[in-house]
Amino acid sequence: MGFEILNILKSRSSEDGDFFLQLRKILGFKPKKKSLYIKAFTHRSMNIKDNKGNAINYERLEFVGDAMLSAVIAAYLFSQVPHGDEGYLTKMRSKVVSREHLNELGKDLNLINLLVSRIPNSSFGNNIHGNLFEALVGAIYLDRGYKYCEKFIHKNVIEPYVDIEKLEGKVISYKSLLIEWCQKEKNTFDYEVYEDTGNDQLKHFSVKLSINDKVVSKARATSKKKAEEKASKRAFFAFQRQITKLI
Repeated sequence: MGFEILNILKSRSSEDGDFFLQLRKILGFKPKKKSLYIKAFTHRSMNIKDNKGNAINYERLEFVGDAMLSAVIAAYLFSQVPHGDEGYLTKMRSKVVSREHLNELGKDLNLINLLVSRIPNSSFGNNIHGNLFEALVGAIYLDRGYKYCEKFIHKNVIEPYVDIEKLEGKVISYKSLLIEWCQKEKNTFDYEVYEDTGNDQLKHFSVKLSINDKVVSKARATSKKKAEEKASKRAFFAFQRQITKLI
């Protein structure tokens, strides 16, 4: 482990240092197992390992945080929406813990400012914000247990953002919505990649969406999945009246 990395970890281990002062403002309580929070904000590009050869970064904490978010949100929805069946509750939970929403939560808390990485912050995509939020939730659970984790999620996710009526009308996947409509109406649909190169530094995919053999929308993005979702969103607004009557 290089001197630069050792110095970073040493500076972050101090309770009076900037890292833990900022962290305590976000958490609202004093962390006990400091190493968990250092790990939660360490990117894999630092290439740090413990004395057993295990990687020190936030990725495993993401796994724990994802599970805790799902559990707390599921319990909240179960108590707040007694009439909701399993399918309804699953859809609602997916809307709360969608990647887009988690990214917004991470941005609101400025979590990327706490990250240690060899990669400039400006080079990361939006998902880094949601990844850090999940890692932080995982660290809270492993440090203080379920009650502290639940309280943090209620304060930062449920109270400011979870509105049942608004969530019911929120679309999390325009592609899924469009396919559902096409199947109900017995419309044929097809997503076709017609270009995957360009002058951009990053590879892009261009997709055209056809319904009943007629091209209804086109979109371009850095992945086929993103391009299909963008094309679906454009098609949704073109057929919004017909779709909302049936979905």
